Amino acid sequence: MINYILKKVIRRIRGQVDVEDLKKCGMKVGENFYKDAKAIIDPSWCWLVEIGNNVTLAPNVHILAHDASTKYKLGYTKIGTVNIKDNVFIGANTIVLPNVTIGEDSIIGAHSIVTHDIPPNSLAFGVPARVVVKAEDYINKQKEKMEESDTPIYDESFTLLGCISDSKKIQMKEELKKRIGFVK
Repeated sequence: MINYILKKVIRRIRGQVDVEDLKKCGMKVGENFYKDAKAIIDPSWCWLVEIGNNVTLAPNVHILAHDASTKYKLGYTKIGTVNIKDNVFIGANTIVLPNVTIGEDSIIGAHSIVTHDIPPNSLAFGVPARVVVKAEDYINKQKEKMEESDTPIYDESFTLLGCISDSKKIQMKEELKKRIGFVK
């Protein structure tokens, strides 16, 4: 219990707000939601944020329901809702701005800034984020790549949670020179 309280205090000092606290303030979150510890969901306006089922926020994602750029000149801050539908992955260092909906089954690439709605089943990335291809087409292309005979495929024993050995680290590094592999 003391460890839990200590961790919570440390997170607060770092400016990290627990998802449970955001939910108590009105944020809606579906099932199977994963938020990296370094991802930030706007704590000041969290009740304007809705997150569906099977959503992942990678490291350093920022979900903002406000934009304070107008505060100094107008005396008011812009605010808007953020709605992230089911089965969405948002890549590292992405910023999602207010008044945005990200459609279901979408993938947002790393380092993107989402300034407008992203339709369902989209792969979008960039500054500002633009739809590049249907997410389904991207996934199918990756499946094809996995099925190629020379593509390295690794099980959980090749991860930190699987206690990867030094020899497996060397093997993986060698096999992934100038190509992509896949890990469970």
